[in-house]
Amino acid sequence: QLTTPMACTTLTLALSMKLGLAPFHFWLPEVLQGTTMKTALIIATWQKLAPITLLYLTHNSINPSILLTMGMLSTLTGGWGGLNQTQTRKILAFSSIAHLGWMASIITLSPNILLLTLILYITMTTPMFLLLKYTTSKTIKDLTTAWAISPQTTALMMMLLMSLGGLPPLTGFMPKWLILQELTTHNLTPTATIMALSALLSLFFYLRLSYISTLTLHPTTTKAPSKWRFQPKTPTGLTTTLTTLSILLLPMTPMLHI
Repeated sequence: QLTTPMACTTLTLALSMKLGLAPFHFWLPEVLQGTTMKTALIIATWQKLAPITLLYLTHNSINPSILLTMGMLSTLTGGWGGLNQTQTRKILAFSSIAHLGWMASIITLSPNILLLTLILYITMTTPMFLLLKYTTSKTIKDLTTAWAISPQTTALMMMLLMSLGGLPPLTGFMPKWLILQELTTHNLTPTATIMALSALLSLFFYLRLSYISTLTLHPTTTKAPSKWRFQPKTPTGLTTTLTTLSILLLPMTPMLHI
């Protein structure tokens, strides 16, 4: 239990910097861009657990206005920042910032929805990074050749991108739906409206990635049958399970939302 407002504010700002919330987000895209896909996955998912746990434990003492403001800034920054990017890791970094903004806005209002959003974010982001690693897609240009390597993998990647964007009837729509519902219940309709509109920015660059990966082909792509035999060198059981959950979990909303 934190006793002074200064201590609460300092803790909130420190954890926000650790998470990569706007306006303390500048380190996250650059760090993710400079690491391998596996390390970027750990930074984008596992590293978020400790700061969010601390925020969850101290949510009664935290000033909700600070987190709501940072949440709105993060969703807008995550949407705007990803629009002009060509590197897949930077795009996923801005996607992470936007998702963290949604989590920050709901921490003080409904911690249970925060936990559900965090679990679903990790569930959706993990297979996305793993599929990019399997197809060695580091830039948007690399995605144009992914379809010739493995059509099934590329189709799944498109579904995952749509889910990350929060498009119904996929799993990613669930946390956004619940958060907007909770915000309007607490008479925070302007905040909910801004966040809903900011989701369109994120959805735009997800749609752009989906279009490039599934509806365009690189002009020099060969049609050799051997290219279609996509053999990952690592086990794909985890990716398969998480991809299924990332796409088909929306009907389970009443059971998951406690």
